[in-house]
Amino acid sequence: MREAPELLERARELTRRRLKKVRLVTDTTEFMQLEPGDVLELEGRRFVLKGSEYEGRFGLDEQPKYWVKRALDWEDGSSKIIKLVFYEEFDMALAGFTLRCYRSPSKEGRILALVKGNPNFMQGFTLRDAVGNQVRVLERIHGGPLDQHLEELQCNHQQYFERHLRRVLTKLSVAFEAIGWLHNQGERHGDVRRDHLFVDSDSGSWSWIDFDYNFEFKQNPYGLDLFGLGNVLAFAVGRRDLTHYWVRREFPEAAEELRPEDFSPVIKNRLMNLKKVYPYLPDSLNNVLLHFSRGSGVFYERVEELMAELTPAIAELPQGEEA
Repeated sequence: MREAPELLERARELTRRRLKKVRLVTDTTEFMQLEPGDVLELEGRRFVLKGSEYEGRFGLDEQPKYWVKRALDWEDGSSKIIKLVFYEEFDMALAGFTLRCYRSPSKEGRILALVKGNPNFMQGFTLRDAVGNQVRVLERIHGGPLDQHLEELQCNHQQYFERHLRRVLTKLSVAFEAIGWLHNQGERHGDVRRDHLFVDSDSGSWSWIDFDYNFEFKQNPYGLDLFGLGNVLAFAVGRRDLTHYWVRREFPEAAEELRPEDFSPVIKNRLMNLKKVYPYLPDSLNNVLLHFSRGSGVFYERVEELMAELTPAIAELPQGEEA
């Protein structure tokens, strides 16, 4: 990093802040030291930082992600998200197996190049800093995650089922097939969850974000993605996560009928057998969810297998309302 007083005027203009100084950064390794107003120079392109992104999952909105920065393009002032190199590894239990999960900037860069122009995925590109770090520059999606989109529907669950579920699952099917396409290219998303599926308020596209996680699962190379899709599907059908605690509070009679095999083998308290709470759900749709439950003898191994059962199940749902 070095002081760069000649850049101060442009940085002030872009950020609309009365910055006192500007630093030109060409090595992003120590991302914790980066501050709003710093200018990143990557392969001849510049971006002025505005601050860190925050974790928006499950009430963690106050947790800053210091390796993910909000930024403005130096040339045209357009909003960008800058993902800096950050490595982490951890183990995850899945259906009796232990998976090794890790972040891979190069894997995300590969996928960004692969999905260029595909509206089912976030868009961006990779630039290297002066020491070779693979910095990903992402286009911001104007909209919010799937859960936020569904919360905006003002209705109870049965009204949601009758008016909206067919449309929601039809759109979700396109997103699921996009993950299947990614698998057929030999890649995995790595972190499929509902807050990684954004609804673009401009185009209406449902786009997957965040591809930097990868995992080692020899028994089923795409298994973690598939279980992620199951969790997203259960959320979309239930319009929320149905936990044992929530069902016991809201539907005490249904809670008496719940058994361990009705829940997810991945997230132990997440109900997959939703028909026990919402009896009006068709058997065909609930049977798809049961493939993601502890009681299932057969798990999906490919997105094509999931879609072969989900597509006709969607066709049985009420026609509902137009988007």
